[in-house]
Amino acid sequence: MRARRYTVLIADRSSGVVRRVTISLRPVLAAVAGVLMLPVLIGLGAKWSARAETEEVRSVNAILQEENGSYRAATGALTTQIQSLEGVINDLGARATLDPAQARAMQKLPAVVKARAAGGSQTTSALVATVLPTALTSPDDTFGVLRDLLGGLESRLRNVRKEVERREALAAATPSLWPAHGWLTGTFGGRSDPFTGETGFHQGIDISTDKGQPVYATADGKVDLAAYSGDYGNLIVLQHGFGLATRYGHLSGFAVQTGQAIKRGQVIGYVGATGRATGAHLHYEILANGQLLNPLQLLTQPATR
Repeated sequence: MRARRYTVLIADRSSGVVRRVTISLRPVLAAVAGVLMLPVLIGLGAKWSARAETEEVRSVNAILQEENGSYRAATGALTTQIQSLEGVINDLGARATLDPAQARAMQKLPAVVKARAAGGSQTTSALVATVLPTALTSPDDTFGVLRDLLGGLESRLRNVRKEVERREALAAATPSLWPAHGWLTGTFGGRSDPFTGETGFHQGIDISTDKGQPVYATADGKVDLAAYSGDYGNLIVLQHGFGLATRYGHLSGFAVQTGQAIKRGQVIGYVGATGRATGAHLHYEILANGQLLNPLQLLTQPATR
C-alpha cells in the first residue's frame, strides 16, 4: 500500500508567487515520534547509568566492610599478642633478680653443674632482620609483618622465661645456707686425724654446737638417705638436682625420712656425736657429680633461726 502524500501550497501575497511543498505522512509521523521519544530515551539511559553506579558503590562498600572486618580481627589478634608479651615481660621482671648471696654461691659452682642448668645454647632470633627489609605496600603487609615480629618476640621471651626458670631451679638447688649454728672446728682438706694423729683428708667441715641443736637443709632437695652409716653415724643425704648432693653426719636424730621433699632452711635432724666423733658436732659435705667440694666456697647465707 502506497503511503499517502500531501501537497501544501504557500502563497506570497505581495508578489503572488505560489510554492508547493509535498510531504509524506509516514516520515513526518516518524520524526514527530522521534522527537517525543527522545526525552524518554534520555531518562532511561540516565536511570540505567545510575543503577550501574549504585551497584558499583554497593560492591565497593561490601569490599570495604570486609577489609574493615579483617583489620579489626588483625588488630584484636595483635592486641592479644601484645598483652601476652606484657605478661611475660612483667613475669620476667619480677623473677629476674636473685639474692646477692645466692648469686655469689651460684657463681662458684663447678662449670659442669652450670652446664646442666643451661639446657643448651639459645640463638638470637633473626626474624627482625628478615622481615624489616620487606616492602610494605599495603595495610595487610604491615599487619603481617607486625604479627610475625610479635610472634617471634613472644617465642623468644618464652625461651628466656625457661632460662630464668632453670636459673631459679639451680638457685634453689645450690647449697648456700649454713646447716647449723655453732663454731667452725674442722675445715675441708688435709688435717691430722683426731683419733690417730696421722695426716688425713677431711671431706667436709665440722660445726661444733650443743647436742640436739637443729640441722637445716642447705638447699631444696629430696632425702636420699636417713639412716645410720658407719663412721658418719646417723647420716642424712639430700639430692638437690643438677648433680648436687649434701651429707649431714653424726646426728643424734632425724626429722625427715627417705623420699621426702625438702625446702631450704627446713629442719632435717639434730646435732649429735654418733659414729666416729669426739664430741657433739655436725659433719657437713657437698658433692657435685660425685666429687667433693669445699663447702666454705658456697656457704654464703646464715642458718635459719
